[in-house]
Formats: sequence, C-alpha cells, structure tokens
Amino acid sequence: MTKGTLVRDETTSITASRADAVRLALLLTYITLGWMTIEGAASLLLGWASKSLLLEAFGIDSVIELFSAAVLLWRLRIEASGTATSEHVNFVERRAARLIGYSLYALIAYVILNSGYGLFIAKRITDTHESVWGILIGLVAKIGMPILAAYKLKVAAHLNSRALRADAIESITCGYLSIVLIIGLAATWLLGWWWLDSVAALGLIPFLVREARAAISGECACNKTE
Repeated sequence: MTKGTLVRDETTSITASRADAVRLALLLTYITLGWMTIEGAASLLLGWASKSLLLEAFGIDSVIELFSAAVLLWRLRIEASGTATSEHVNFVERRAARLIGYSLYALIAYVILNSGYGLFIAKRITDTHESVWGILIGLVAKIGMPILAAYKLKVAAHLNSRALRADAIESITCGYLSIVLIIGLAATWLLGWWWLDSVAALGLIPFLVREARAAISGECACNKTE
C-alpha cells in the first residue's frame, strides 16, 4: 500500500468519524429540545402557581437551554449539510458559542434580580403545596442531566466545539440547579425558611459567570471534560 493511499484512508476515516460525531451531537440536541420544552413548561407553571423563585429560575434555565439547543441545532445542521466550507463552519461555531454565552448571562441577571426582589422587597413566601411536584422535577433532572452533559462533553471534545461545550455546561448547570431546587423546596416545605428559596438560587452565579465568559471569549477548553 502506498503512502498516498494510507493518507487518503486516514483522511476518509477522520472525516467519517467527525460525521458520526456530528450525527450524535444532533441526536443529543433533539433530546435536549424535547426535554427542555417539557421541563420548562412544567417548572414555570408550578413556579408561578406556588410563587417559588427556585422553580421559576429552574424554568427560565430550561427556556435558556431551549434557546441554546436551538442555536446549536443551527450550527450542527450547517456542518451536517456537507455544503459549507470549513471557514463558514468555524464562523458559525464562534457565533453560536457567543450566543449561548450571552444566554448564560441572561440567566445570571434573572437570578440576581429576582433573588434581590424576593429577599428585600416582596419577601415572597412560597406556597409549599406544589413542592412535591417541584422536587420530582428536580429529581428527574438530577438523574438525567449529568448523563446528557457527559455525552455532550465527549462529542464537544471530538469536534473541538465551544458551542457544544457551552451547551453541555448549561446541562451541567441544570443538574446542579436541580440539587439546589430539591434542597431549597424541601427546606421551605419542612422548616418554613421562606428566604432560603431566594438565597439558594444564587449559589451557581460564579460558575455561570466563568462559563459564560469562556464561551464568549473563545477560551473554552473543549478538550477537557468535567
């Protein structure tokens, strides 16, 4: 076998491997779109009914993840079409990563403003009748989100995709926020600590700021996993 043939075979193998990774990334993105639609609607409705900032923040996070997945779908479908040049794919990748990074900042702003409002102005008291359903939503996310995020991180490393990694970080955030949601709702329900709902929602701010900055600046370490 000649050297030229070996090079061609290796190139073909790499191309096929990347195409498989793009297809897997698309599948994960479709799963995210369906999951976040259901989770977001349920969390927002329960949050509004029970006046729970944690549930509302969890629902808003789901909506932002829905936006993130939609942006990622746009980026992946361009590459999957096979008609775009590598320069165009890289351009779309950078644009998608920035948009997803800005969506993380939107979540940060929402959590800070509503936590401050709940603590110092309204002193909003959560109706704990909906807490059981909220805890159930949190449990489902706690189990499923880390699994989904792990697959996304692996594929992001293979594709060297900042956009996919940023989207995976939002899934990780959802998993972490589900823990905060469960603890916050349980404590409010059992102990009557009305303030904990707002305080607990602030716990992820440093993590979100770091990842949003990395996605926008292009410093996201896509070859690493969490």
